[in-house]
Amino acid sequence: MECSQTPSRLRRIVSLALLCAGLAAAPAWAGGGSAGTGAKATVSSKDYEVYRSGSPADALPPRPASNLLVLMGGGIDVDDAFRAMIAKARGGMAAKVDVVILRTSGADGYNPYLMAMDGVDSVESIVLKSRAGASAAEVLNLVARADVLFIAGGDQSTYIAQWAGTPLEAAMKDAVARHVPFGGTSAGLSVLGQFDYSGANQSVSSATAMGNPYDRNVTLDRSFLNALPLMAGVITDAHLVTRDRMGRLVTFLARLSADGWAGWPALRGIGVDEETAVVVDGDMATVMGNDDGQGGRTGRAYFLKPTMAPTTVQAKKPLTFRSLQVEKRVAGGHYNVATWPTESPYFISVETGVLMPNPY
Repeated sequence: MECSQTPSRLRRIVSLALLCAGLAAAPAWAGGGSAGTGAKATVSSKDYEVYRSGSPADALPPRPASNLLVLMGGGIDVDDAFRAMIAKARGGMAAKVDVVILRTSGADGYNPYLMAMDGVDSVESIVLKSRAGASAAEVLNLVARADVLFIAGGDQSTYIAQWAGTPLEAAMKDAVARHVPFGGTSAGLSVLGQFDYSGANQSVSSATAMGNPYDRNVTLDRSFLNALPLMAGVITDAHLVTRDRMGRLVTFLARLSADGWAGWPALRGIGVDEETAVVVDGDMATVMGNDDGQGGRTGRAYFLKPTMAPTTVQAKKPLTFRSLQVEKRVAGGHYNVATWPTESPYFISVETGVLMPNPY
């Protein structure tokens, strides 16, 4: 489970978002976590709920010429990343766009936040309550009509269990094929690589993962959304610095190699911190953040590439995995995720369960 925000912080964020509703030029701090406005669902059934804000009519902007993928690391959402998705969907035209949010918990937290942004015609937050909901005609129709599609934070194990292999997954893939801007935050980020940390039991710490790469909580999956553009061989992780997750991301890469899911030369890791978005437009990833209130920007992302096979990946034995190349980018930085070049690298290793040097 990769919950993106604490309850007290969510209340503060939602209040700010509601104050900003209708003020498109103002910063709109997100209320996209589990909290909502308290409004009743527009549509409610035992399998799903829909919370609609704005016009129910289809906005029909032009189809984008290429994909845009947003990898967001949880915490407070990155305003500029959503603006990039909206701008991509509008294609430089005056037409507004319909945004669809997918989740398995929460409510309409994103609706006022996104409705306050320029160019948004409607926001429809779909809360899937069961696997049957992922086959519901209304759900599939909304996804088919989406101009921007985004997976909220929550619990990625429910996304995999309820959505993998369903008509909803097929509809999401169709949207990406139509170049609909697509992304996710926190748990939503966790399912965007070819390989996923599923969190099927409970969240695992870096220390536990490195101490035993086959701990019961090191749960990996490759059944869901495993062919997104430029995500071949990639596994992601959110809240990277805030929750000290570099060690477990390295462990995930070691397991993927040891278990034969991919050869080590093909494996890649993307770690994204809170208040950070990696916006992939074409081949280029741009790191975005928010105003940090001190004259700078939040935003830290890490692009990992093994340089050799892991040495020791065994049950109940500490991990040894040496010389992984890291390319760190902060807000405003760029990295080519088609070629994964060596530009300004540093190297980290796990030696008998200990990560060194400081990976951040």
